[in-house]
Amino acid sequence: MKKIIIAIDGYSSTGKSTLASMLSNYLNYRHINTGSMYRAITLYALRNKWIIDLGTKSSVNRDAIIRAADLINLEFKFDHDNICKMYMNSEDVDDKLKSPLVSKYVSQISVYPLLRKKIVKKQQSIGRSKGVVMEGRDIGSVVFPNAELKLFITASIKVRAQRRYQELMSLGVKTKLSDVLHNLEMRDSSDSNRKDSPLYQVNDAILIDNTSLTIDEQFNTVIELLNSEKNLL
Repeated sequence: MKKIIIAIDGYSSTGKSTLASMLSNYLNYRHINTGSMYRAITLYALRNKWIIDLGTKSSVNRDAIIRAADLINLEFKFDHDNICKMYMNSEDVDDKLKSPLVSKYVSQISVYPLLRKKIVKKQQSIGRSKGVVMEGRDIGSVVFPNAELKLFITASIKVRAQRRYQELMSLGVKTKLSDVLHNLEMRDSSDSNRKDSPLYQVNDAILIDNTSLTIDEQFNTVIELLNSEKNLL
């Protein structure tokens, strides 16, 4: 069976990671969550005081963050349950990447064109040998425009906010549903309206609205696409 690239794009908290993980396990592919790369850099910037959060105001050292992209070692590793984890300079930071503070600033950091170019090169290097399920915002449009299967995932913002809220609660992160909803609204606007690599559905991407779908129903829909319509398996 030939190896392919599966590109999954879509809005925040649409379950892209869950779908990508299920597909990678089923196909024995690598799962690359590109959003984790930007979140890891945001976390690194916060730790080094390049982002100083002052509530309604903030201070961001853009140049330091862009330079750091060449110095930070980002790796994807699988744990004993075959779950992909993000490692930053050999530290497992996966559970720290969805904190409210990282979520607040990642959309601001990820719009820097020079930073995106550096990260995209890393992503292309990872997926060049194929056999990869890569998720993000610009995989099908910028990173791998010739991917054999492109999916665009969406869901209602209320459903997405509830999903993210429950995820944060399970991680022990205290927040309000209204704050999560507001953060998603801001992230949607930033992702869709940025000048460099905005989030949008490319013409050959298949739209999946999972507002009313279970995780298994969404997974089975994609497997059916791979088997029949796309004839890729």
